[in-house]
Formats: sequence, C-alpha cells, structure tokens
Amino acid sequence: MTTKITPTKANLLKSENSLIFSEKGYDLLDRKRTVLIQEMMTLIDSAKTIEKEIEEKFAQAYEALKQASLTMGVYNLEEIALAVSKEKDYYIRFTSVMGVEIPEIIYEEDFNITPYYGFYRSNSSLDRALHILNEVKYLSYQLAQVETSAYKLSLEIRKTQKRANALNKIQIPRLEKNIKFIEETLEEKEREDFFRLKMVKKKNSL
Repeated sequence: MTTKITPTKANLLKSENSLIFSEKGYDLLDRKRTVLIQEMMTLIDSAKTIEKEIEEKFAQAYEALKQASLTMGVYNLEEIALAVSKEKDYYIRFTSVMGVEIPEIIYEEDFNITPYYGFYRSNSSLDRALHILNEVKYLSYQLAQVETSAYKLSLEIRKTQKRANALNKIQIPRLEKNIKFIEETLEEKEREDFFRLKMVKKKNSL
C-alpha cells in the first residue's frame, strides 16, 4: 500500500534530504560490496592454491608411507603411528575487514621434527612421510583460516547486497516518486494561485 505524503515545502525538503542520504548510503554499500568481493576472490584463489599444494603433499606422503610400509612392515608402522606425539596448541584471533571479523590462526611452525621412535625400527622413508605430513598440518591451518574467512565475507556480501537493493529498488524510487508528486502538486498550486491573483487584479481594474 502506498502512503500519500502531504505536498508541503517542508516535506519536499525532508524528502530531498532523505534522497541524498539514501544515495550516499547506497554508494557506500556498493563500494563496500566491491571491496568485500575482491577480498573474497583473493581468498578463493588462495584456497585453490593451498588445496592443490595439500593434494600434492598428500600424494608425496602416501608414496613415502608406502615405501616405509614395504621396507619396515605394516606392524612396525602401526606401532610407531600409535606413539604420535601430542600437537602443540594454537589459538585464534580476529581482525576486521570492512566490519567483518576474520579469523587468524596463530601457531608456531616447527619443521625440525625430533623422531619419537627408534632409528633401528625406522628408515628415511618414514622420516620423509612425517616431514611432509607435518607440512600438510600447517597448510590445513591456512586452508581452514582462508575458507572460514571467505565464508564470513560471503555472508556479509549477501547482507550488503540485500541492503543495497532495498535502497536502490525500494527506498530511492519511493523518495523520487514522493519528490516528483510534491513538486508537481506545488507547481499546480502555484499556477492556480497565480491565475486566481491575475483574475482578482483584472476584476479590481474594471
């Protein structure tokens, strides 16, 4: 239902100010959306790169473990796997990108793995597999961070798009329609007043 606005100069000024404010708001939301999309696309590219690297690392680790299994025996490999040391703790902090809280995983990288198994029961293939899997672990941290950030940005983009559409397709057209209605009504009233005044002057001159 369309609510008719009273065609007064005060309402005209109010509607014009609201239109200016809404157009500026739409412009800001449009720019925010552009920045967020660019940021998300960068993250998506990063995620693809990391995923590819993880896939390659897993393939390398699989080959190394297969070699270790052949040379050491599956039983010895399983026993060593049960003695895996506890992972170091990590924590998450947040940074803001255009008002969106983006997670950052803080951890300490340690690529110098101290073997927790005896050298007499293992070989270089196992060492290589563990080193590669350790790299995969840190890549997984990065991937989780990037994917979560991209997801949060996508939600904000959707929200921003919804707000921008509300301004561009509803609020701004409504204000423009109100302004046009008020201006036309006031112009018509001015013409009527001018014609009435002209008639009064003509009558008085007789």
